[in-house]
Amino acid sequence: MTHVAAAGLERLNSLPAEAAEQELRKCCGSTNWIRRMVGQRPFRNASQCLEMADRLWRESSAEDWLEAFRHHPRIGEKKAAAGNSGDAQRWSHAEQAGASNAAPEVSAALAEGNLAYENCFGYIFIVCATGKSSEEMLAILRQRLQNDPGKEIHVAAEEQRKITRLRLEKLLSGG
Repeated sequence: MTHVAAAGLERLNSLPAEAAEQELRKCCGSTNWIRRMVGQRPFRNASQCLEMADRLWRESSAEDWLEAFRHHPRIGEKKAAAGNSGDAQRWSHAEQAGASNAAPEVSAALAEGNLAYENCFGYIFIVCATGKSSEEMLAILRQRLQNDPGKEIHVAAEEQRKITRLRLEKLLSGG
């Protein structure tokens, strides 16, 4: 573990519970997941913290997942349904960089696809967008529209887990 990550972990471990909750909310919008993570401190190292984050996420309920989804903007948009901190907004913008310079027809198709997805499943299309082009995200969206609701909630939850992990790594590294 780098010195920076060790310092980030030490900081997370030493924060009062309320402040630690605010920091973890930058990574995931599920109140239950956040409180359970705070309750698991102190973490011995970054690996233990990341493994616990994954485990607690997988043990979370569909309601917890849906709460977390509301903390994300639609692909190609800037504002989430639920409020986010400046760091979370900045990270989200960077994660969706591939959608920000999409061709007009791809942007329009993403907007249309987002709406179709929400109408089909009742929540926003969530994908770990880091490193993906707008065209890749659109292809993923179209493919996932073919899923049944029981499968899709688990696919979306896994995408949220990946996003949470990336953000937690950023939090620990001071990014």
